[in-house]
Amino acid sequence: MPEQPRTLIADRRIQDDEWVLCEEDAARPENGRVIVPLVEWQEAPGDDVAPLLASDTELTPELAEQLLDAPLIAIDFPKFTDGRGYSIARQLRERHGYRGQIRAVGDVLIDQLYYMSRCGFDAFLLREDQVVEDALNALDTFSLSYQPGTDTPEPLFRRRMRESA
Repeated sequence: MPEQPRTLIADRRIQDDEWVLCEEDAARPENGRVIVPLVEWQEAPGDDVAPLLASDTELTPELAEQLLDAPLIAIDFPKFTDGRGYSIARQLRERHGYRGQIRAVGDVLIDQLYYMSRCGFDAFLLREDQVVEDALNALDTFSLSYQPGTDTPEPLFRRRMRESA
């Protein structure tokens, strides 16, 4: 049975989720928008079907090209300690130019959101025990970042050098 719609943080706002996450071997709802495992999406892509990428997905140039047409891409975090999804999101944004929604699903914790957003995620389905209002505040944990990210491609030292010139 598919998961019930949950509250979603997207574009730094709490939103109702119009997508239903249907993990492997889950029954799909008759109508509505669904997120399905990558193989299932590849068999029947469409505007109302989005792929769920496992954390061990190899993002080949061919796969990245296919994903450019996806209405959104969900990346699974099977454990909060599994950081491979960060790399997938960053590659999708920076190397392959994906501009749609990239959503973190699975074992997603509040203290990860700021770093996920810097890697290209713009939507988050939190773990059930996380407080959504606290999650929104966590997105603004830091006002400056030293390292470049998908949100600020220039490192802090270069920005400061440019501003002082």
